[in-house]
Amino acid sequence: MSRWKPLPAELDPRVRQLVVRLRRLKDHSGLSVRQLAVKTSYSPKSWERYLSAKSLPPQDAVTALARIAGDDPTRLLALHELAAEAWKSRPTTEDESTPSPAPRRITLVVAAVALVLVTSTATLIAVHLAGNDNGEDRTAPGTPVATSQPPQSRPTYTCTLKQQNGDWYAGNSTTRTAILMDGMAGPDVAEAQCLLRRAGISPGEVDGMFGPLTQGAVKRMQKREGLVVDGIIGPHTWKALRG
Repeated sequence: MSRWKPLPAELDPRVRQLVVRLRRLKDHSGLSVRQLAVKTSYSPKSWERYLSAKSLPPQDAVTALARIAGDDPTRLLALHELAAEAWKSRPTTEDESTPSPAPRRITLVVAAVALVLVTSTATLIAVHLAGNDNGEDRTAPGTPVATSQPPQSRPTYTCTLKQQNGDWYAGNSTTRTAILMDGMAGPDVAEAQCLLRRAGISPGEVDGMFGPLTQGAVKRMQKREGLVVDGIIGPHTWKALRG
């Protein structure tokens, strides 16, 4: 089996899951990078970049590797779709972030305007404080007064279990196909956490956050049900959770 270099710590979990899965399939195939290139339309250098997370592989490359390794490409393509969303929002490289001369001039103008606004705001605050020292409010008419905003609270989830047509639902989501993995959040995750509890496997707090505790619970449930133990919730795991 290949000895892979560790992936970057800052790599998005969705991209990490895809690359780890591709590495496992490549190892399972028993092919070297050069042999893999011969069996696909992608060069050895391309595969090295895909398997080191330096670039995102196209769907055709993902499908080709899955078929060579004898795996169903459907689930792998679902992971690829999530990874592609994460890849779009990744930090740009130094070359990509270097502005052209025209935008740089605009940046200087914006910075100058911001400096003027900061100075004006400081002056108004000073006048306001001076007025308060004399028992008067000398804030200029129409000057907006900053108010504190209440912190945003996390959504709360409850488990309202009911059985319908032989399937269990917890009142947070009715999905049977959503792909969930470490680092994701939302009502689909809360639904899975409730169903894990119903199955007698604790995922920790039902908070809608897919963290290490939830991932561990998913793996234990997958092992018990004879599923692929990867800690990722897909259609097969949903079927087991709702059944």
